[in-house]
Amino acid sequence: MCGIVGAVAERNVTEILLEGLRRLEYRGYDSAGLAVWSADQGLQRCRAQGKVAEVEKRLATQPLKGTLGVAHTRWATHGQPSEQNAHPHVSSDRLALVHNGIIENYQSLKAELIQAGYAFESETDTEVVAHLVHQHYQQSPDLLVAVRQTLNRLEGAYALAVIHENEPQRLVCARKGSPLVLGVGLGEMFCASDPLALLPVTDRFIYLDEGDLACITLGGAEIEDAKGQPVDRPAQTWEHGHQAADKGEFRHFMLKEIYEQPEMLAATLEGRLADQRVLHQALGSQAAALLPRVKQVQLIACGTSYHAGMVARYWIEKLAGLPCHIEVASEYRYRDVVVPPDTLFVTISQSGETADTLAALRFAREAGYLASLAVCNVPGSSLVRESDLSLMTRAGPEIGVASTKAFTTQLTALLLLTLALRRVQLADTAAADPVEAQIVQSLRGLPRLFEQTLAMDAEIEKLAEDFAEKHHALFLGRGSHYPIAMEGALKLKEISYIHAEAYPAGELKHGPLALVDKDMPVIAVAPRDDLVDKLKSNLQEVRARGGELIVFADPDTRLSSEPGMKVLHLPAVDEVLAPLLYTLPLQLLAYHVAVLKGTDVDQPRNLAKSVTVE
Repeated sequence: MCGIVGAVAERNVTEILLEGLRRLEYRGYDSAGLAVWSADQGLQRCRAQGKVAEVEKRLATQPLKGTLGVAHTRWATHGQPSEQNAHPHVSSDRLALVHNGIIENYQSLKAELIQAGYAFESETDTEVVAHLVHQHYQQSPDLLVAVRQTLNRLEGAYALAVIHENEPQRLVCARKGSPLVLGVGLGEMFCASDPLALLPVTDRFIYLDEGDLACITLGGAEIEDAKGQPVDRPAQTWEHGHQAADKGEFRHFMLKEIYEQPEMLAATLEGRLADQRVLHQALGSQAAALLPRVKQVQLIACGTSYHAGMVARYWIEKLAGLPCHIEVASEYRYRDVVVPPDTLFVTISQSGETADTLAALRFAREAGYLASLAVCNVPGSSLVRESDLSLMTRAGPEIGVASTKAFTTQLTALLLLTLALRRVQLADTAAADPVEAQIVQSLRGLPRLFEQTLAMDAEIEKLAEDFAEKHHALFLGRGSHYPIAMEGALKLKEISYIHAEAYPAGELKHGPLALVDKDMPVIAVAPRDDLVDKLKSNLQEVRARGGELIVFADPDTRLSSEPGMKVLHLPAVDEVLAPLLYTLPLQLLAYHVAVLKGTDVDQPRNLAKSVTVE
């Protein structure tokens, strides 16, 4: 969630840094600060807990000017929100550093540095990096060399920007697991977490690759890759003129947001994955102490978020080995609750202002839960502020009332939570977990699979023609895909006004088969898992009653189109991640059906985006 801005120029960069921080406020943060160097004042720093406006107030009474500087907005992971823990961090009052990400081995490095005589003023992992760069600089007085040597000692994820008063026209930056972009100006250079931060000063950007180390000066940038070899990364002109409030080339916001999902998924993962594991510190500064105490999980949500929680229940029980319960917030808040000891209370909400979910959280705070965690898309929301821990989904603004990218990013965040819980459960028996390593590897490739699935849009649009005159639809799934079938049914009914229901496929014979005929399309999701053979039998039950089937299937299921059944094969995907991928065709199907029926796709009747009333 943190944000970085850096600049080297011949003019005063203080206002450039501040404006960059303002533009990064959407990422969520709890403190902010900047450090600048000038020939008159040397290296000086201003930090404050709270908003960027607090830094501006201080600068109004004690102005800082400089031609070299770094700035930062911080979301606390190590140490509570405070001025003392805010970035930039300094070493010997001569070096300043800002950092996004999590350094996993900071404690052992800190012990070494204390032994070497360094004193620490903060609780952060970032101050360790600042002192380590300073230590290497003392041995080799070249900032680029010192940073390179420091990177060799770091484990975890990071984006770094470093300045030293001995090198007043150099800014060194690096990235691994967290994004960093360079801005190219006329006789000046910049860096930032997001190009949006630098648009007032440039529209030309160099995107650093994973593992890159860069030194920027007034004249340009020198970049080396993860192997230490010089590389030339081309500058690109910013062409994203439309922002979140503009549909751009898309007919509706909903379609735009469906297509944004590969990018938003990558944003949710940003800075939260090490080479083979999830960085549990991304859940907040208290996570390391709280997660090992969790013996049970209670999930609370509404609507689409409830479906995400239903999938998470399968994951948490299978992968983390913890009992998990999921309940609709509007029901939970009105019943007598028995709270098992050491239960983590998890709320899920896109807006963080859903009235029922907030009321459930406030009830839970008095009910004896171990702690509360919010999975949410809005950093400053009530749900986030009132929870002990938070995991932001980073879906960006979602305009369409029918949730799409918010849902898949919620699923992604909940899987990260599951893996963090799994790791602490295995802490005494497994230093390296091959299951987690496999899932992490698959997560890295999931945005590409999303893109391949979205490329099937035209085929799915053709399937939508089967719904043009229909009034009812039935969705089927098994295991963790039953909630995905529920989400598909919800999307269809929300925006096309077709009555749709979802059932566990094994329940067909207990009632729903009575509804099946040629006028009711039946949509099924058929990933490759232990239940696929049983699902095939359920599909035959539909065909035997004259039902028309549409099946989204894994290629290995050996299902193929034939009279009465249309099969569309999705890319092969890890079984654990399949619920995320199989969500996409159901979103597209609902969208195209709604377009054919001429409904208001983005603002369906009777519904609101954020349900802030009971």
